Amino acid sequence: MNRRQKLLTARRARLALAVAGAALLLAATGCGSGPEVPKAAAPPAGTAPERFRHPGVLVGGAQLAAVRAHVAAGREPWKSAYEEMSESKYASLDYTPHPAKVVACASNAGTDACVAEREDAIAAYTQALMWSVSGDPDHADKAVEIMDAWSKTVKRHTRDDADLQTAWSGSSWARAAEIVHSGYPAWKGPEVQRFKWMLRKAYLPDVTAKVPDYNGNWELAMTDAAIGMAVFLEDRTVFEDAVRRYRARVPAYFYLASDGALPKRPPGGTIDTADELATYWFGQRTYRDGVGQETCRNFMHIGYSLAATAHIAETAWHQGLDLYREQADRLSAALEFHSRYQLGETAPSWLCGGKVVRTMGPDVEVALNHLQGRMHLRLPQTAKLAQSQRPGGTDDLFVAWETLTHAANPTPA
Repeated sequence: MNRRQKLLTARRARLALAVAGAALLLAATGCGSGPEVPKAAAPPAGTAPERFRHPGVLVGGAQLAAVRAHVAAGREPWKSAYEEMSESKYASLDYTPHPAKVVACASNAGTDACVAEREDAIAAYTQALMWSVSGDPDHADKAVEIMDAWSKTVKRHTRDDADLQTAWSGSSWARAAEIVHSGYPAWKGPEVQRFKWMLRKAYLPDVTAKVPDYNGNWELAMTDAAIGMAVFLEDRTVFEDAVRRYRARVPAYFYLASDGALPKRPPGGTIDTADELATYWFGQRTYRDGVGQETCRNFMHIGYSLAATAHIAETAWHQGLDLYREQADRLSAALEFHSRYQLGETAPSWLCGGKVVRTMGPDVEVALNHLQGRMHLRLPQTAKLAQSQRPGGTDDLFVAWETLTHAANPTPA
């Protein structure tokens, strides 16, 4: 769905950027003109917890308790969100996993295992949530069945989209494993260790790969998976690296006027002229607060990036590190900017030539819950968009049931 791109840059030659999903080719010629592209500041070191909190991958124990209370009392929107989840194919106790030894995912294509893996990972997470909310151990058993099937089988991911595939599926695997392992003793030591080994060998090498010049949603999704795995594995080194990548990529993806005349360069990348930067930003040359690197591609990929950014910050917050506050102005601007146009406001001519592709999924609940519910910031457009999308279901990739888990759920870590 999202194609791996490579920037072939040359200061005095034609620049071409290959981009997935839409056969889009933008080119720029010459050295570039205008202001110098600002360099991204060296990010400060992250701070991994001395002791990890469980459950603490995207959803914390207090949040799960609040969900149980809301659903038991029949309150909205949690009642409807739970019903939608429980009626999905992912919640069925007849769900059958389809593990594969090699998951080969080409750009915009791939084997059947690519879809099966993403769906099975979401199913494991769904079953874990079903068990947490309902208390029915059959759902915990089903989650374990799905996770065990894959940990016994999968060895590696190959082809162009391996990094993105492992990011999407790995995010859901970590969330599922975290909920089950933190409270279901029937998932025993050897099986848990085999699942941890699977994450280390078949997922972490891909989600920690270097992708500086790819579209930014790649690295954000990869970092989402990595920080979730770090918590489940209790790996401080992986956690620190995920924090470093968040601190470098988020400011290079969502623009604020305080960045200067031009957005920050992709961290570690090769883009070093204004023309190259405009090409990387899908032809956008006017930069206003909140605009994102893929705004002029489509809002679907912006939504992926908003969701992944919030997922990373939420997991870090559950571990005692407030990444939200570091980027609150930037994330708030990006949420309000894109929510306004997703809701139907006419795009001005300076933005993507006056044409935006309004394809954002259910991607704003987690960020809205923290920024509005915990920090008490005003995000009227984002709140309106979230309300219009409720109950948010799943994108069948890495976002699932976030109205249920995060709508108006500003409980402490």
